[in-house]
Amino acid sequence: MDPLDPLLGSLRAAPAVVTGVSGRLGRVWTAALLRSGADVLGLDRLEPADEVAKELAGIAEQESRTFLFHHGDVTDRASLREALVFCVERLGTPRVLVNNAGIDQPPSAGAGGHYFEDIPDELSAAVLDVNAAGTLRACQVFGSQMAAQGRGSIVNIGSLYGSVAPQPALYEHLGVDPPFLKPPAYGMSKAGVVSLTRYLATLWGPDGVRVNTLSPGGVLGGQDPLFQQKFTARVPMNRMAVEEDLVGPLLFLASDMSRYITGSELHVDGGFTAW
Repeated sequence: MDPLDPLLGSLRAAPAVVTGVSGRLGRVWTAALLRSGADVLGLDRLEPADEVAKELAGIAEQESRTFLFHHGDVTDRASLREALVFCVERLGTPRVLVNNAGIDQPPSAGAGGHYFEDIPDELSAAVLDVNAAGTLRACQVFGSQMAAQGRGSIVNIGSLYGSVAPQPALYEHLGVDPPFLKPPAYGMSKAGVVSLTRYLATLWGPDGVRVNTLSPGGVLGGQDPLFQQKFTARVPMNRMAVEEDLVGPLLFLASDMSRYITGSELHVDGGFTAW
């Protein structure tokens, strides 16, 4: 037998949970897990768009796997507990958790903005509650169950902006007043996710649960051409990420291919943070 077979096949029939499944990257993570042989429970406050739901159901049928959706809100621990009961009953105790739920503000002239000193408290609080505290809650509910089972992999979705600050020059061409600012709470939240990753890796390492962060760079997705040009000039690989670039890193961290890796942050950013 090829010694890689057990590693490559470690996700077969593995129950997996993806939070924020209705978001843009939620579909990417879920499709990757289904194609690798996992059964996936997708959680979100809103159901996936019809075309996304059909796509994921189609992949599940093609791979003879199961995709289920359940309403779940990472700001509401009770709803996560309900989702855990549903997962255990329908798929089994989760072996993979992808903490994808998050609030972001892509750059656009119509996005609106604030001067730094005027950013509303409620905006920052919402970002921190979903991105940072929401990841913590999901780990408390699902990760604790994984630790009790004695195995599992948690992949927390971070961002390059957990390590570096956004450059205002990337957005100057939008010509809006107040100028577009990436919410500062976004980078704060993602840096907090990295810290939580290290905390849980040391807490649950003896229990067989690995915890890592996957931090994507800018992912191509309808941004205006001048922003794309500016951003690409900042990337050593001279392009933005496409969705396919994220699949391998996710499956690597979720599977036994990375069985001796925990507490790490994997930057998938084309070298952006290497400058």
